[in-house]
Amino acid sequence: MTLCFGLAMSIQENIVTNYFEDVLNLQGPQFGYITAIREVPGFLLIFLTAVFYRMSVARLTSMMLIVMGVGYILFGLSNSFWTVAPWVIISSMGYHTVLQTQYALGMSLTTERRSGSILGKMGAINSAGALLAMVLVFLVFYFDLLSFRPMFVIAGVFGIIAAIAVFNFPNLHDGEERGFIGRRDPIVFRKPYKMYYYLCMLDGGRQQIFFSFGLWVLVHQYRLGVPEISALLIAVRAGAMFASPSIGRMIDTFGEKRMLSVVNVAYVLALGGYALVDNVYIACLSYVAYSFIMPLSSIGSATYLRKIAVTNEIAPSLAMGVTLQHTAAIVVPVSTGFILNYVGYQVPFLIACGFAIFTFFLTLRLDPVSQKSPARIAEDEERARDLEQAGAALSTAR
Repeated sequence: MTLCFGLAMSIQENIVTNYFEDVLNLQGPQFGYITAIREVPGFLLIFLTAVFYRMSVARLTSMMLIVMGVGYILFGLSNSFWTVAPWVIISSMGYHTVLQTQYALGMSLTTERRSGSILGKMGAINSAGALLAMVLVFLVFYFDLLSFRPMFVIAGVFGIIAAIAVFNFPNLHDGEERGFIGRRDPIVFRKPYKMYYYLCMLDGGRQQIFFSFGLWVLVHQYRLGVPEISALLIAVRAGAMFASPSIGRMIDTFGEKRMLSVVNVAYVLALGGYALVDNVYIACLSYVAYSFIMPLSSIGSATYLRKIAVTNEIAPSLAMGVTLQHTAAIVVPVSTGFILNYVGYQVPFLIACGFAIFTFFLTLRLDPVSQKSPARIAEDEERARDLEQAGAALSTAR
């Protein structure tokens, strides 16, 4: 599932900016508006998962991969801003759901202490799929084998294959299969998880500026074509494929506080390079650096949540985090897209630097041990009692 999900998303990511620019003739501000439209399903994610709260996480993931795949296939029917908007919303509904459920599924494969490692391995597999996608797109457009529209169909097909692969994923807890599916609350919003919510909102504001205008600057300002964009994304994914497992282990070893602090300093440097240096090579290097470290934020916040949250509240809390992330993600692209009518592209990237600086100071306050929710503390105590009773019973039997 992770491999094909990476293939599907990366094919679409690789070609969609040039498709908007060259085929639909969208202008700079419209890139911000289309991003805001794309993020609406992310904002509504908590309500979407609440509707399907009786469905297992695996089946929900499978269903939404099909929705994403169908949305990608229908991209090719568009010929303007308004005709592409419905397919943007449909595909976005699918992949935004999967972006959070994949973490819940991945963390169910292992214990809490190794959560970062397993998510890092998943990131490597996703990057391997993305790398294959980039090579495919590069060859197709370099040799002019296919146009944009057939490539959207291929992306959709990979999404459907991913749905088939994950449909019968077992119900696991700490890597052990359970014969029942624990009840999930439809909506979870807890005061003890507030630091996780703050991280999500600040990350949402920063990353949506980059998503909206990162590739657009390279295409519009520096006139990079599909082959050049493909080569750039290949470099990103190749590095991530080999580094993601080590990065995941570093989160387990050094903790979320230290790693996320370093990451946000790196964000400031990368976004500042985009904004302050008018050079295509610096812009490409900044894009690669930002894209390379970006998964650390979501992995770090997810493992932090697992350490403070009750087991059955992890999946719906991840959904709440995505919804809060997109509270900023809807407002920021529209605002910065409007700003582009009057100023250069540098200003939105400086605003993104501001989000990273705020996040840096927030990460200094993270402490998973002291910030556990009261319900999680009670759950840990109950688990400790059960282990103690099981040990006593084993000793008596011997």
